[in-house]
Amino acid sequence: MIDVVSDGSAAREVEVGMRAELPPALPVLPLRETVPFPDTLTPLAIGQERSVQLINDVLAGNRMLVMLASRQPDLEEPGPSELYDVGVVGVVARMLKVPDGTLRLLVQGAQRVRVDRWTSEEPYLVAQISEQPDVVEETPELTALMRNVQQTFSQIVEAVPYLPEELQIAVANVEEASALSHLISGSLRLPTEQKQELLEETNVARRLRRLTEVLARELEVISIGTEIQSQVQHEMDRTQREFVLRQQLKAIQEELGEFDESAAEANELREQLAGIDLPEEVRKQVDRELGRLENLPPAAAEHGVIRTYLEWIASLPWDTSTQDNLDLEHAREVLDEDHYGLEQVKDRILEFLAVRKLTGGRDSVSRGAILSFVGPPGVGKTSLGKSIARALEREFERISAGGVRDEAEIRGHRRTYIGAMPGTIIRALRDAGSNNPLFMIDEIDKMGSDFRGDPASAMLEVLDPEQNQNFRDHYLDLPFDLSRVMFITTANTLDTIPGPLRDRMETIEIAGYTSDEKLQIAKRYLLPRQAERNGLKRSQLRITDAALRAVIADYTREAGVRELERQIGAIARKVAREVAEGGTPKGSIGAARARELLGRQRYHSETKRRTRLPGVATGLAWTPVGGDVLFIEAQAFEGEGKLQITGQLGEVMKESAQAALSYVRGHLTRIAPELEPSWFKTHDIHIHVPAGAIPKDGPSAGITMATALVSLLSGRHVRDDVAMTGEMTLTGQVLPIGGLKDKALAAQRNGITTIIAPELNEPDTDEIPEHLRKKLNFRFVGEIDEVLAAALEPAVPADASGDNGDRVYAQITPMSNPR
Repeated sequence: MIDVVSDGSAAREVEVGMRAELPPALPVLPLRETVPFPDTLTPLAIGQERSVQLINDVLAGNRMLVMLASRQPDLEEPGPSELYDVGVVGVVARMLKVPDGTLRLLVQGAQRVRVDRWTSEEPYLVAQISEQPDVVEETPELTALMRNVQQTFSQIVEAVPYLPEELQIAVANVEEASALSHLISGSLRLPTEQKQELLEETNVARRLRRLTEVLARELEVISIGTEIQSQVQHEMDRTQREFVLRQQLKAIQEELGEFDESAAEANELREQLAGIDLPEEVRKQVDRELGRLENLPPAAAEHGVIRTYLEWIASLPWDTSTQDNLDLEHAREVLDEDHYGLEQVKDRILEFLAVRKLTGGRDSVSRGAILSFVGPPGVGKTSLGKSIARALEREFERISAGGVRDEAEIRGHRRTYIGAMPGTIIRALRDAGSNNPLFMIDEIDKMGSDFRGDPASAMLEVLDPEQNQNFRDHYLDLPFDLSRVMFITTANTLDTIPGPLRDRMETIEIAGYTSDEKLQIAKRYLLPRQAERNGLKRSQLRITDAALRAVIADYTREAGVRELERQIGAIARKVAREVAEGGTPKGSIGAARARELLGRQRYHSETKRRTRLPGVATGLAWTPVGGDVLFIEAQAFEGEGKLQITGQLGEVMKESAQAALSYVRGHLTRIAPELEPSWFKTHDIHIHVPAGAIPKDGPSAGITMATALVSLLSGRHVRDDVAMTGEMTLTGQVLPIGGLKDKALAAQRNGITTIIAPELNEPDTDEIPEHLRKKLNFRFVGEIDEVLAAALEPAVPADASGDNGDRVYAQITPMSNPR
């Protein structure tokens, strides 16, 4: 008999296991993650108001209810559709009220029933039910199934701590197949769906067969878990034993006054490496090398090699990184503070930050962000990298690639070599102290290759976002993740960078500065810096805008501002000397005073002087150090019809000269009608491009050569305020060229106001600063006739009194061939 305990109410007796007659309808108690079984006791905790009321009403009546498992355990008050249809009739055998208002029940399971119809949902669920009895066929197979289930369950009880031994005895004494299956099913920790499947099965033989499969799988899982636990325990025992022995050995050595230097170094490295979150592969290698180090005497040759190797691993930032500052306003302020102009580069950096901000700063988005700044020297490529690192609040490391010819400089040497060490990438990571710095690889276009390897090929892995997450240095021979590193490269030209390497970088071209931009840079950055470097107060070094413009025009001829800073530095040093000698600076330095301090003028505009005679045309060229002006000179003299080309020209430029001459010869009657077609047979033509010590090549001087030849043959001067660039075909068409912005800057530096360029290059003017476009007159042409009309001065009539008014070109008098 089991008593039902309540406050102040009389105890009532209930016989355990009794089978009462089923009424047609009973209240339903939903169960969460619990499946009841017939003939088993089910402990329950009741807390919901609806369920508490149900229990109170049941205790006042026949104490019977139906227990149904919920299909959705997360629901607080499941409805009929969220409950299984098959459950168990239960009789409340014991109840205890807890001070917090909840109830503790012990319910005796009785018959299995099925819900036929729901009759009520308020204040709790009530349903009509029908009994679902077991189907039992006494066969030898059923007996065998019972014995197999009892034996397997007995093994599980011995292996699982949550099943008591009394349960093993109880199962062994059950002789009824149905009761045995219910007892075991209710004791195992199985998913709700699996338990419900066992409950709904009315055929006892099939239920025992299904239970046999479940028990066999559980026994296998328990066996595997026991094996894993045994291995873990064995490893823990071995580690504990090793620790105790080391402590004992340490105590013995201290007692004897002995000191094992090798063990002390190994222990120090072990403690240092234990505090680093190393990847699994690296951790295995470290443990292996530490074991070797402990077993080697300090005098052994390999002792120092292994110790240095482990020290390198310990010094790398495996788990150390910095937090990116994704504030776009802050980044813009930093970039504007450090650099004037360069809007394209600044916009690209802000786009990079915006993407990282929107993606939550995930490092995967930064893969592929390998920028390459290409431009002439002195335009701020390297200093721009420092500003980007400062804006991102990342560590900055500069790696110089200029002149690198050995692949080992990038990847390091293998440990088999004496004095081996990691490559420059791993060394820079150590110096940075974080695994997500900004690496500025400077002068990547100046890497070479020889018998020692090709460093540009080694850079392929470093700069490939899909490969560098497992970068292996030859010295470490361990993978290091470079995918979080932001790489920026600089170059003066793309021509010397191998195609596969160039393909991995996003190129941003940085052209030279205009005169106005140089003026602003000098006022904002160069003057304060030179005053500080030379020990002057800002008020002691005051230079007027006119003086700065004079320095820019007369003492510098560059795309960047390095020479400008040197000239300002020269002025600052002379002012510093005056101050040091006790003098007082004489107010602001004007243009005349600047010329007095700097000496004679270094650069002159030669356009007017060089184009005084026919046969000289002004062209525009692009060089790795920015745009430049070149003069094409043509001269004719008696000879045998040969063409001579000088000025250290490349093959492409020589072919442009030949094409220009062929076009002029084919249109001689229109260009110089006074010349006979046989004139070329008796005269040689010499085309020269001055500055013969400098190699020159490229097709963009085609229209300039043709203009020089037409000027020579027609006697018409080329306008001294015009410069031109463009490739020419044999049919007289003008083809597009590159580097228009750099060439426009060179034209401005040389006082040229009109630029003749191919019409297909007209969209390129968007890259030219607006203030410079306003000062320059661009003439875009598609045919050589348009070039000649814009570049040549009007013809000088030989006889202005002609009746028909036809223009007669001045007669060309060729030079005599010196003998």
